[in-house]
Amino acid sequence: MNVLRARNALTGFLVFSLFLLSFFVTPQVVAAEGTAFKQAVAEASARDKDIAAFYKDNGYEGIWTGTKSRDKARRSELFKALKNSADHGLPTSRYDTEGLATRLKSARTPRDLGQIEVEMSRVFLQYARDIQTGALVPSQVDKLIVRTVPYRDRKSYLVNLAKSSPSGFFKALAPNTKEYTALMKQKLVLEKLLAKGGWGATVKAKKLEPGDSGSAVVALRDRLTRMGYLKRSAGQTYDEKMTKAVVQFQADHGLAQDGIVGPGTLGEINTSVQTRLQSVIVAMERERWVNKERGKRHIEVNLTDFTAKVIDNGKVTFSTRSVIGARDQKRQSPEFSDQMEFMVINPSWFVPRSIAIGEYLPELQQDPYAVNHLIITDRSGRQVDRSSVDFSKYTQQSFPYAMRQPPSRSNALGLVKFMFPNKYNIYLHDTPAKNLFGRETRAYSHGCIRLADPFDFAHVLLARQTRDPEGFFQAQLATGKEVQVDLEQPVPVHIIYRTAFANGKGQMQYRRDVYGRDARIWDALSQAGVALRAVQG
Repeated sequence: MNVLRARNALTGFLVFSLFLLSFFVTPQVVAAEGTAFKQAVAEASARDKDIAAFYKDNGYEGIWTGTKSRDKARRSELFKALKNSADHGLPTSRYDTEGLATRLKSARTPRDLGQIEVEMSRVFLQYARDIQTGALVPSQVDKLIVRTVPYRDRKSYLVNLAKSSPSGFFKALAPNTKEYTALMKQKLVLEKLLAKGGWGATVKAKKLEPGDSGSAVVALRDRLTRMGYLKRSAGQTYDEKMTKAVVQFQADHGLAQDGIVGPGTLGEINTSVQTRLQSVIVAMERERWVNKERGKRHIEVNLTDFTAKVIDNGKVTFSTRSVIGARDQKRQSPEFSDQMEFMVINPSWFVPRSIAIGEYLPELQQDPYAVNHLIITDRSGRQVDRSSVDFSKYTQQSFPYAMRQPPSRSNALGLVKFMFPNKYNIYLHDTPAKNLFGRETRAYSHGCIRLADPFDFAHVLLARQTRDPEGFFQAQLATGKEVQVDLEQPVPVHIIYRTAFANGKGQMQYRRDVYGRDARIWDALSQAGVALRAVQG
């Protein structure tokens, strides 16, 4: 009995001793481990000022690697987002998801955890910026994409994530627009088609029209069927149903709707699923570049679609055909956003210096009375007597004069121009060259946007500030004098470039890459790590 009592006493003493040891030693161990973690975070974050500032403000506490439920939720949502980044056409290799997961799993010491903590924040910031405002810098791809991307403060991503629902935060990163949703949906459709072999054999013919028959017509029928424009049939004749299908295809691709498959229509019909998928992925990247409020009322000029539209609360309320800058590099229309502030009725045309010295000076050197519709002025704005000037002695660099065309129906700007003052000297305007609006491809201007229906466009803008917009406009026009009319509420203008976009019904539309910009964007995305994929449906 005494032995048993002694043994129990010893056991009790050992248990009590272990309790005391754990009570006194564990906090020191924990403190040491915490210090090692924080020191590792401080060292690893020092290379990035935004990450360093966040962790400094946060006391160098972790937000990813801890054992709390919120930390676990953040980890889960980050890896889920990285895993699904290809759904958004993002460069997945940029995030090295597997490598990140392996490092996290193999972390053994507080120092390891501190280093992977910072690495997860770095990858998170890269992903967040890529999906919200684009993986590329537009101006680095093409110098005429002069768009100001609405970048968010990098530190704010970490701050807001730390105090938000992780799942809700990640869901809110991608553009929340109908256009982006439609593009993502179309991307998946095309990826499934790619897995099934696309739209089948291309159509080998020079021209097909109603009444034709033969193997080329069968190939056309099969391709239109796979595209969803025809129901399956065994017909071999270019009949009425096929004609309607071709007309609809032409409408969806910005082509002349004549029901005849000429070279232009045939080229679009034979365009591969891969090429269309590239256009959609590029359009998604472009949508991220303008991920901000566009304005309840705004003007959208899609260069590839050759249209200018007024959009009110997400719906197109006015649309007109447009002529854009010619294809050569010096005359292409740039892409940017600004605010339309006023219109000028009966405008003068102040000839841009590039046109004056590049096009008109050589003519004046041959004949001082050439281009006599223009007034030549000196630096003080006084009209110059052409007969007293020897134009041959001037070079493009030394030419000291300016030129302008006074208001008239033959004025290069027509009878009205719409101004959103910008350093690119781009605006919307009327034109006396109405014949160009009947053409399928309309890239002919020096960069400005010409409108087919400028008076109606003016009426729509003026309707917000006068009861009789048409009467008001015509009264100003009748004076024959240059009149500036300010818009009481400036209207945002967005000059965009989309070869793939959804119409008002959510149906996809495709346009030609008139300036080759989308091809350059795709090349840049591809180099960054974006790849086409086929998805089994």
